[in-house]
Amino acid sequence: MTNDRIGNIIASLTLEEKASLASGKSFWETQDIPAKGVPSIWLADGPHGLRKEDRLHIRENGGHSVKATCFPTASALACAWSPALARRVGAAIGRECRTHGVAVVLGPGVNIKRSPLCGRNFEYYSEDPLLAGKLAAGFIRGAEGEGVGTSLKHFAVNNQETLRMSVSAEVDERALHELYLRPFEIAVKEGAPSTVMCSYNRINGVYASENRMLLTRILREQWGFDGLVMSDWGAVYRRPAGVAAGLDLEMPSSGGVTDREIVRAVRAGRLDEAALDALCARVLRLALAHAPQRKKAYPAPVHHVAAVRRMLDRHHALAVRAARESAVLLKNEGRVLPLAPDAKVAVVGALAGRRCRYQGAGSSLINAHGRPDFLHALVRGGCRDAAYAPGYDPDSECVDAKLEEKALNAARGADTVLLFLGLTDLFETEGYDRAHMRLPFNQLHLLDRLAGAGKDVVVVLAGGSPVETPWLPRAKAVLYTALGGEGVGEAVFQLLYGRACPAGRLAETWPKRLEDTPAARHWPMGPDAVTYNESIYVGYRYYDKAHVDVRFPFGYGLSYTSFAYSGLTLSRKVLAPGKAIEVLFTVENTGAMAGVETAQVYVAHRNSTAHQPVRTLAGFARVALKPGERKTVCVTLPPSALEFYDVARHAFVVEAGRYEVSVGRHSRCLLLHAAFTARGETVALPPAHSAGGPYGSFADNTFPDAAFAAIHTRPLPRNQKPVRGEYTQTTVLGDMLDSRTGRALHALALCAARLGMHFSNNPAVNRRVCEMTVRDLPFKNLVLNTSGIIRYPAAEALLALANGRLFSRGGTVRAERGRSRKG
Repeated sequence: MTNDRIGNIIASLTLEEKASLASGKSFWETQDIPAKGVPSIWLADGPHGLRKEDRLHIRENGGHSVKATCFPTASALACAWSPALARRVGAAIGRECRTHGVAVVLGPGVNIKRSPLCGRNFEYYSEDPLLAGKLAAGFIRGAEGEGVGTSLKHFAVNNQETLRMSVSAEVDERALHELYLRPFEIAVKEGAPSTVMCSYNRINGVYASENRMLLTRILREQWGFDGLVMSDWGAVYRRPAGVAAGLDLEMPSSGGVTDREIVRAVRAGRLDEAALDALCARVLRLALAHAPQRKKAYPAPVHHVAAVRRMLDRHHALAVRAARESAVLLKNEGRVLPLAPDAKVAVVGALAGRRCRYQGAGSSLINAHGRPDFLHALVRGGCRDAAYAPGYDPDSECVDAKLEEKALNAARGADTVLLFLGLTDLFETEGYDRAHMRLPFNQLHLLDRLAGAGKDVVVVLAGGSPVETPWLPRAKAVLYTALGGEGVGEAVFQLLYGRACPAGRLAETWPKRLEDTPAARHWPMGPDAVTYNESIYVGYRYYDKAHVDVRFPFGYGLSYTSFAYSGLTLSRKVLAPGKAIEVLFTVENTGAMAGVETAQVYVAHRNSTAHQPVRTLAGFARVALKPGERKTVCVTLPPSALEFYDVARHAFVVEAGRYEVSVGRHSRCLLLHAAFTARGETVALPPAHSAGGPYGSFADNTFPDAAFAAIHTRPLPRNQKPVRGEYTQTTVLGDMLDSRTGRALHALALCAARLGMHFSNNPAVNRRVCEMTVRDLPFKNLVLNTSGIIRYPAAEALLALANGRLFSRGGTVRAERGRSRKG
């Protein structure tokens, strides 16, 4: 019935009407055509809560958006290692979307954490594709189960904020499929999202928005995705090429500019109208399925508002649970935690109070319903006599002597100091990358003084990414909350006082130094490209292979109780092609407190023809155990757990040979081992891809260009800044400043950005985001980001001026003469 209706609607549309469906109606709405029965639907930001813009709430804590539950960000939620919890969070966000008439929530983000410096890492799950894909699939199933669409993003290889709208991610074929596309594949096949969002960047020279290999051959034909592909906001370059490649919906509205491009391309025979019809069918299918959501009204009658508040209260309780299960105990020297109920404590740190860091900055900024700070939770928990001092200015790295002295005075009467440290949104946010991995200097200076005063210091650490921890010996205990959402204050109180047992495990490796990270020598590069010289060796895959010592391994986390592993058996000793294998073992709680253990299963193929990681995560299971309780755990490994991407076949294969299964608490604490033989393929590879090639063995992160060039399919980029006369549509404004026209355009764009961009409640963050965004804004976006106010002919003229050429009255280009006409 729906397909017939869609076919009838398409048959009734003019070419211009078809083209209009290929872009948005506004910043958040799809195009409607009421006379033809085409509805509009509303899209809204996620992914750790609903951010639907609403000017009624412009003065509240999260900016101009409706009140919503702020759940832990992906970087925090991933530390629970629980697809089931991710599903519950997704379902809750879906219910809030329904309440506010939102049809599609823009999330989850599943990009791999190539470097800890990426400013948007807090929106992504992990360095491991299996863990990231499983968690994303759980979130998607939860939201879609509530009748709300999701948008899996950012497809693909979007691993940095620097030059994110133009840079070409140069990645070899195996790393692309095995590492960067794999979490998307898992999420698509197991989660079935309604939409996928393409990224801004280029992949091996081709913009994601017009990359037919990604959007059609891989996503639709190989993975079977039958939903809609939308662009990130402003990610489109050549719209007809995007239609031909498989990009359905351009967001936001282009003001009709790209609609007219599509019409001209069809009439000129450069674009097959059948491709446009297929696009329209996918847009209509999404709109018709979710149009009833638009009937929801806001503001609503009083009884409805009361029901919404009750729903938000229930969701707040889920946010507390999610934060509690995600927090990771990194250190607990002398079992200083949990605290006794009558412990004399002092609370120090601005991040313990109203300036609590519980979410990221950027397009995901949530107007949180609940109060997240620890001080509020402490009072509610009955601890009203604890001294408090902020200790430092969270908007600065400079030491404030007066604040420090007040903190030392507050600590004098306490046995234990609860010191709240972390990265503020000045240091990590969407829009720019981190410059280093250090905590702010004033926070570390305060830690030194408190520890020097002989106090037991318990650090509660916030932040969306790892930090360097040379200060670790000065802290008795460290509890990492990541960005724990609006429930983080209550969760921390429960964990510190032993009302709950820490169960989080790190979803990414914490290196000792930035210089140790695999991409350190190839980050962020530009202006044209960034080369992924490390290939598949990201995160623990690199650290284990290169024998690099790390601060905290992948999967690491402590508990107030203890666990023992025993009895590993495999369901098969010889594995036939296409078959799964069951890994069975026993976990026992040998401590005195109920707790949850995350058992991790890794697989290694020691004698592979190809270069391989030492081991890779193949499965995991969370096991809740009472004191003295033991359970048999079964983790099923599908054939995909043994696969690697064979560049000779251009496909995943299971290579024949002997495999080792290891089970334990984290990637460097593997307690049980067993082996089996797989009947698979015989592999023959070019030398550069083999175990004897340059990636078969290495001692550091040098990864020479010559080695990368041998496994890559394209010549390595020049990466030279363009000079005047070489500017193109894809040149960023920051590279056009040696032109008077370029400087004027940069200044105008900066003014416009300052009026429209609200990524944080901190004006300094917004200023810096605007500066970095405009610096990295491609020239082409002057047309696309102004909804047609600047037309292509005007843009071409401005580009000619910037390049030192002028348009004559006849429309031809002529070279400038004389310095007085500097562009």
